[in-house]
Amino acid sequence: MADRPRQLTPGLIVTRTPLRVSFAGGGTDLPGFYERDYGAVLSTTIDKYLYVTVKRHGELFDEGFRLNYSQTEQAQRLEGIKNNIARECLRLLNISPPLYISTIGDLPEFSGLGSSSSFAVGLLNALHAYRGERVSASQLAEEASSVEIERLQRPIGKQDHYAAAFGGLNFFTFMPDGSVTVASQRLPEGVIGRLFDHLLMVWIGIQRDAGLVLTEQQRNTANNLHALHVMREHARQLSSLTRNGFDPMVFGRVLDETWRLKRRLATTITNDRIDAWYERALGAGAFGGKLCGAGGGGFLLFVMPPERRAEVRQALGDLMEVPLRYEAQGSRVLLPVVE
Repeated sequence: MADRPRQLTPGLIVTRTPLRVSFAGGGTDLPGFYERDYGAVLSTTIDKYLYVTVKRHGELFDEGFRLNYSQTEQAQRLEGIKNNIARECLRLLNISPPLYISTIGDLPEFSGLGSSSSFAVGLLNALHAYRGERVSASQLAEEASSVEIERLQRPIGKQDHYAAAFGGLNFFTFMPDGSVTVASQRLPEGVIGRLFDHLLMVWIGIQRDAGLVLTEQQRNTANNLHALHVMREHARQLSSLTRNGFDPMVFGRVLDETWRLKRRLATTITNDRIDAWYERALGAGAFGGKLCGAGGGGFLLFVMPPERRAEVRQALGDLMEVPLRYEAQGSRVLLPVVE
């Protein structure tokens, strides 16, 4: 009688992690600034996501690790994995092969919405679930920021990791000792819907590595301290505005002020084409706006009266609008379903 074959158990894990829009304070979450004083950012997660799948790889495949993202990788050992974030997350949690990892996002990478940090948070969430562990949002955010900032030495701040892990509209404070406080914004009924009704986001078709922009910005920190202090205050102003009576015109004008300061922080943050699109939108009725993320490409975000949406869109030519809604939750394990 033939031996019974061994059963292959997939152990499928799927996580969904939101992307984020940062309204004000970006740059003050970099250690070059907050270690001198403190930083503050107001941001919200949106209904655009990054999905990560993790499962035990089939034992009949002749590879220790397979990864599918914008590329496909096969590697026998951890050291052979080219995807830096995936490799260091696996190293951090000491995950043994064979393992299959797949990821797909709703929007392009390198677009200013924190996709690399959402990937780190979502992958760590999936790997913890793969090990049978449930972890807090704080632990996910700290582990993900440790992977990108400490292990990979990326010149970024922590705001994206915390936004992806916690979800919702939050006011983050970055303290000189490296700790982070999270203040979820308690809004009057209907305010978050009104805020999003006044937002317009368009894709400008340019992708860039935030690290290149932020490296220059960090070098310029000492010369930009006054601007960064004002931008930190803008985050406080917008936080107060959302909690105490949302005024879209004031919100938009503060966003405009913070964008005009931000684009002075590094030469790579904006260019003539971006500036032209921005000014055309203001001329068509937008109250204000900004380029999402570190700068250099990605998405332009505007605050405008809903009745002027058609005019603003027309002023932006053939740039593609991406509809936005609010996402209240951070990174979630979708599979397996846990009651």
